[in-house]
Amino acid sequence: MQVLYDEDGELKVGAVLAQAPASFQVESPHGRRSKIKAANVLLSFERPSGAELMTEAQRFAGTLDADFLWQCCGTGEFGFGELAREYVGREPGPAEAAGILMKLHGAPMYFYRRGKGRFQAAPAATLKLALAGLEKKKRQQEEIAAWAAALARFECPLPIAALKGELLYAPDRAKPETKALELACKESGLSAARLLERCGLVSDVHEYHLGRFLHEFFPQGIQFPPHDVPLIDTDLPLADIRAFSLDDIGTTEIDDAFSVQRTGSGTLRIGVHIAAPALGFAPGSQLDAIARGRLSTAYMPGRKYTMFPDDVIAAYSLDQGEAKPALSIYFDILEEDGSLRGHSTRAERIPVAANLRHAEYEVLNEVFEAGARPELPFGEELRTLWRFATAREARRGRPSAGPGALDYSFYVEDDRVRIVPRRRGAPLDKLVSEMMILANSAWGEFLAERDVAAIYRVQSTGKVRLSVHPEPHEGLGVSCYAWMTSPLRRYVDLLNQWQLAAALSGRRAPFARNSDALLAALRAFEVTHARFDEHQRAMETYWSLRWLLQEKIQSIAAVVVRENVVRLEDLPLAMRVPSLPELEAGTRVQLTVEAVDLFERSISFVYRGTLGSRAVAFENAAEHP
Repeated sequence: MQVLYDEDGELKVGAVLAQAPASFQVESPHGRRSKIKAANVLLSFERPSGAELMTEAQRFAGTLDADFLWQCCGTGEFGFGELAREYVGREPGPAEAAGILMKLHGAPMYFYRRGKGRFQAAPAATLKLALAGLEKKKRQQEEIAAWAAALARFECPLPIAALKGELLYAPDRAKPETKALELACKESGLSAARLLERCGLVSDVHEYHLGRFLHEFFPQGIQFPPHDVPLIDTDLPLADIRAFSLDDIGTTEIDDAFSVQRTGSGTLRIGVHIAAPALGFAPGSQLDAIARGRLSTAYMPGRKYTMFPDDVIAAYSLDQGEAKPALSIYFDILEEDGSLRGHSTRAERIPVAANLRHAEYEVLNEVFEAGARPELPFGEELRTLWRFATAREARRGRPSAGPGALDYSFYVEDDRVRIVPRRRGAPLDKLVSEMMILANSAWGEFLAERDVAAIYRVQSTGKVRLSVHPEPHEGLGVSCYAWMTSPLRRYVDLLNQWQLAAALSGRRAPFARNSDALLAALRAFEVTHARFDEHQRAMETYWSLRWLLQEKIQSIAAVVVRENVVRLEDLPLAMRVPSLPELEAGTRVQLTVEAVDLFERSISFVYRGTLGSRAVAFENAAEHP
């Protein structure tokens, strides 16, 4: 005897080897033996063989019309055998009964399963909806195939073009447009970006890479919403100082400035002055919503997306020739050894005498290190700050930058790029870094002593993180460190400045340590700042590759970092070189440029030889303040 049975929703046949009241021992046509429950047996027969039955039943099922069967079966529950007898007009043969079963089993829209071998016709309204959905899916599949065929011919259908940004940067795989593009990519062997380029939708590789950032952070455009600019508080006292700033040529958000005064008897008063937008508008205001929405200024080579609108920046930036509101911290020091005697903080307006630029003042790095006399305006003040910064660095016990650490400035003009390396830890960089570290740590301690909440940067196990608790920053060698010196460029600094301004005036701080607003700002800033950094590095990689092509570089020197990873000299690029032999870290090597792919932001090198002198490893010992 042979049986047709249901195993986990699949119809199978087998020859009975042994039978018990509640089970059968069967052997499949392929020789596999198994034990099945008697309740799962739907049909028993002697002839034909199991394999032949399945073949004949499938052939018979192919002649059946599911819609006709649905019309014949009525509305009540029925067994497949009953329908088979009614259909053939007599006792059905095994192949006929099995064919009816297969048709019912394979038409779930028409027939609902009600048990082993039992079914019920779907209601007419439900069936109509299901069939309409099936027809819609069929038309969609035909549409997807047509779109994919057009894309394979490098013709872009309008629905695909309308979703270009989404398809390139955040495709929804449930959408038919995405399915069509994926199908076309598979058939053509091209990536989505290259296929859309061939279709004329990606005309500029730079705009393609920049578009990833814009799509993630500015899907509605980079424009700021309508807003009011608060009036500057002219009742703030005007400081009797000559403040000056030191920034790159492209800096428009001038957050910080310095002043140096001689107070007599070998004592200096050094001022660090920070732009004070927190004195102009409050948390929950229109401008707070704008800043909280962006969280930070984002920098790309040749591009900048500011946290604040230009008119707000103009109102609070410490631009020369104007008196601007600032929170100033004054440090009294002994000129002889640079020791700190005390400090005080005040809210005031500061007259800004000059905005100095690195491009003009870079020469002072060598002048200071050589012990020569600076001839530029504010040169003596800068040298005083550098000497004090050197003393502060020694007292912290942490270098402001590791040996050989480089920063790179990218200047993009008329689609050409200049990449200018700048040694981190040079006198001008050091004096700015140390002044910011000193101000941020002093103000952080001030708030901690008064139990006023703030967002701190802490480092205790190697990783730098944000915290609402004033813990040490081991990498900087300070007991606590709160970002407060860039309130025009970072939301955390602005938030901390509100807390500081409240503490200075004796008012209640706007944020408690456990407030949802404070904790949400911390989490959002960490995520956004990290993503901004990733996009910035990606665009710097792109422009570094553009520079290699622009300068027609065929051979370049590099330094081995580890195994087959090298860092190019004078470019912020670290790449794998599979052909690199086993060499010690720090070994200088010569590489040949084989190919550059701007779409993938990749480059392939071939190792050509080892150069004579070893290089200093590029390691950053401390973060930027």
